[in-house]
Amino acid sequence: MNQHTVTRPSAAFVGASWASMIAGVAAFLIGLWNAQMQLNEKGYYLTILLYGCFAAVSLQKTLRDRAEGQAVTGMYLNLCWVSLAASVLLLAVGLWNAALLPSEKGFYGMSFVLTLFAIVAVQKNVRDLAAIAGRAPLAPQA
Repeated sequence: MNQHTVTRPSAAFVGASWASMIAGVAAFLIGLWNAQMQLNEKGYYLTILLYGCFAAVSLQKTLRDRAEGQAVTGMYLNLCWVSLAASVLLLAVGLWNAALLPSEKGFYGMSFVLTLFAIVAVQKNVRDLAAIAGRAPLAPQA
């Protein structure tokens, strides 16, 4: 059984993680709101953002569970990796084929990547703070 010591993340790191996630999501959504594209295209990009966020959080949780000695099936771990890769690939293909300026394509790509990175950091902080507060076990109970 693996025992992991969790240290409290600094307030600055927690704040920066949340601010980055909010900034990435807000930038992406504001860009979609102001975009001159059909509603079905906006829905596609919104769905990819949500799918990517879910896949990134799920992968982070799965990898952390495995590192802490909790049982994680290989099938679920592979599904997390495939889902994350699929969301990035779907966004890339959508932007490649979109009738947008290169600067707009870069804007969506960068805000998407910022959001995925930040949401992983937020998930880590939430889990660390819950473990420190005693709401989540660090290792499986015997």
